[in-house]
Amino acid sequence: MRFSFSADLERIHDHVLGVDRIAEISDIIASDTDLRLEARSKLDEFLMHMIDLEASDADFGGQGSQGAVWYRIHGAKTRSTNFDFLAKDDATALICSILTERQIDAITISHNADFSYRIQLMDKVYRFRADAYMDMGYLAINFRFINPKPFDLQTLGFPPQILRRFDLGFEKKGLILVTGITGSGKSTTLDAIINSNNHKNEAHIVIIGSPIEYFHSSEKCLVRHREIGRDTISFKDGSIEALRQDPDIIVIGEMRDPETIMTALEITDSGHKVFSTLHTGSAVESVHRIVAECPTNEQNRVRMRLADTLSVVISQKLVPSVDGRRVLAKEILSVTPWVSAAIINSNIGEIYQMINEGKEHGMITLEQDLMRLLVTKQITKETAISHANSKKRLMELMSYYKRKM
Repeated sequence: MRFSFSADLERIHDHVLGVDRIAEISDIIASDTDLRLEARSKLDEFLMHMIDLEASDADFGGQGSQGAVWYRIHGAKTRSTNFDFLAKDDATALICSILTERQIDAITISHNADFSYRIQLMDKVYRFRADAYMDMGYLAINFRFINPKPFDLQTLGFPPQILRRFDLGFEKKGLILVTGITGSGKSTTLDAIINSNNHKNEAHIVIIGSPIEYFHSSEKCLVRHREIGRDTISFKDGSIEALRQDPDIIVIGEMRDPETIMTALEITDSGHKVFSTLHTGSAVESVHRIVAECPTNEQNRVRMRLADTLSVVISQKLVPSVDGRRVLAKEILSVTPWVSAAIINSNIGEIYQMINEGKEHGMITLEQDLMRLLVTKQITKETAISHANSKKRLMELMSYYKRKM
C-alpha cells in the first residue's frame, strides 16, 4: 500500500535510522495538513475495522508486523487480510499523524509513549488506549479498544458479600486490588466498580491513569480524571496530591513500583477507599508481590499496614468459551481477621486454603471458578486445565465432582 505522501518520505536518506528517522517523518507529516489528515484517515480506517471485527486490540508497524495489521479477536492475535502491505515508513507516518510534540519527544528519549486516542463519528465517540514503541529501530503501535460504556457490575458474577465491599456506602475505606496479566480485563472490572459507586453514592472520586481510558461523567459522584504526564507527574505524586482534593475514593491506575505501593497503603491507612491494579496471576501472589517489592528492612511494617488496609483482591483471567468468545474466570480473596493474621505473621502461603474454604465470605479460588464454568458448560475441560494456576488442584476438583455425580 503506497500513500500519496510516500514520495515525501522517500526524500529521507537511507542512512537516517531509528529515532532520527522517526523525527524526520514526523516533521514531514506535521508540516502538511493534507498529508496529516490523509494519514489519520487511514489509521482511523484500521481502527473502525477493529470495531467491526469485535477485536480488543490492533497492532501495526515495526519489523515484527511484516507490513500487516494484526487484530486480537476473542483472545487470538491474527493477521488481517483486508489491507495491503504497509511499509515501515508509512506505518511510522500513520502513527506520527496522531502524536503530539510531547509524545514524539517521549519516543525520542524513552522509545515509548502511552496515550489515549478517540474517533468521533456523528454523535458516537470511540476511545482507544495506545502504546507507541520501537521495534528493531522502527515505530510500532498497539491500540486497545475501550468499551463505550462500563459493564454493569451485577453482570460480572461477583458474590453479594464482595459487591458490598466494593460499595463506598457499605465500607468507607480499604484497599481493593484488581489483578491479572495484560489483557485480562482489569480496567473493565475497575470501571464497572467505579461506575457502580458513581450511580449509588454521593462522593468524590479521583482517578489517576496512564493514560485515562474510560471517561466517567459525574453522576451522584463528582469524578475527576488526572492523566500521568498531562495532569500530574506520576502515580505517586497524583495519589499524594489527591489527599488535598477532598476525595472519598482514589483510583490508582497501577501500583507499578515500591513508591506507589507504599503511597497506596498510606492513603488507605488515612481512611480512604482505594482501588488499584497489579500485574500478578493470583490473589496470593499479589500479597507476596506487595511485600517483596518493598525494601527488606521495611517489609515487617508493610505487612502490618497491608493487614490493616487490604480489603479485597480479585485475580482474573479471560478464558476462551465454547461459543468462540471469552468468559471471565476469577479468584477472590476477601480479607478476614484470619487472613490479616496470616499476612502479619508472614504465613502468606496459608491464604490459598483460606480462599478455598471461604465461600461464606464470598471467596473462591481460580480452580473452583474454572470448575464452575466447566460444570455450566461455558468452557471445555482442556480450557479449564490450561488456565488453572494449579493443574493438580483442578484435577482433584474434577475427580471430586465426578465421584459426586
